[in-house]
Amino acid sequence: MAAKFEITVPRIKLGSQGLEVSAQGLGCMGMPAFYGPPKPEPDMIKLIHHAIHSGITFLDTSDMYGPHTNEILLGKALKEGMRNKVELATKFGIWFANGNWEIRGDPVYVREACEASLKRLDINCIDLYYQHRIDTRVPIEVTMGELKKLVEEGKIRYIGLSEASASTIRRAHAVHPVTAVQLEWSLWTRDVEEEIIPTCRELGIGIVAYSPLGRGFFSSGAKVVDSLTEGDFRKFLPRFQPENLEHNKTLFDRVNEMATRKGCTPSQLALAWVHHQGNDVCPIPGTTKIANFNDNIVALAVKLTPEEMVELETIAAADAVMGDRYMSGFSTWQNSDTPPLSA
Repeated sequence: MAAKFEITVPRIKLGSQGLEVSAQGLGCMGMPAFYGPPKPEPDMIKLIHHAIHSGITFLDTSDMYGPHTNEILLGKALKEGMRNKVELATKFGIWFANGNWEIRGDPVYVREACEASLKRLDINCIDLYYQHRIDTRVPIEVTMGELKKLVEEGKIRYIGLSEASASTIRRAHAVHPVTAVQLEWSLWTRDVEEEIIPTCRELGIGIVAYSPLGRGFFSSGAKVVDSLTEGDFRKFLPRFQPENLEHNKTLFDRVNEMATRKGCTPSQLALAWVHHQGNDVCPIPGTTKIANFNDNIVALAVKLTPEEMVELETIAAADAVMGDRYMSGFSTWQNSDTPPLSA
């Protein structure tokens, strides 16, 4: 196990427009939902304050976390002088209607969603506002046009995209600079390295890696499924199904073996690998426990040699993982394109 010691969290520039964030963020998705029942509000506020005092100031939420309740929670947590200590990111684009999810990027919805998030967060301006998922019916230029207006009105500072294709990113960036692209990137999700990561770097766009610990897989391997509670959506993800998990546990075992040699935990090693991708990358591991947060922050002190990076990437080769990232029917949630803008 890695030794317990004070970690100084560096700051990095995210994108080319001036946004600076802590080199690691805090993903807040699991606080209100998705990873089991909602967590007690006082405990989550305590965790958020602990993160800020520890130097992790980049907080990531969305209007669909809850839905809505996580933004309200963050609004409460950022009272009493805390707002100016953080870089707050939230998202729009996943709309709940009649018990179903719908992806929306039309201008009317973009503005309505932004106004609603500002009210729930109880703030005047969102630091980084992402399109959470891409509406494949609406040209990205149309969505970006409305986001550009919100920047000009001072309601958002910077624009981000999540799960957009390389071509969508290029088209969006041509309308207004995109500061960050959020995508799933970890030792068991590496397809973004082929086209999307190079596109972001070419355009000077920051990269925010969600699920850098494989949704908890790199914390405890196949055993993670034994602790999943009712309502935990990982129960339905293909990679956590028995027929795939049996194969995938080999990946964890090899990472764990290397971590033991390094004197750190497997989750710290997996997170350190993401950190070593470059100073334009900010992973946002999520947690609801201070102990796990403290474990994650130590990853910033884990140093990997070029040889160790090669070893990890050999372990995490293309055939190392079985199962898709999402359930069938969620394909439009991954690296999505939009129709062309009509002449």
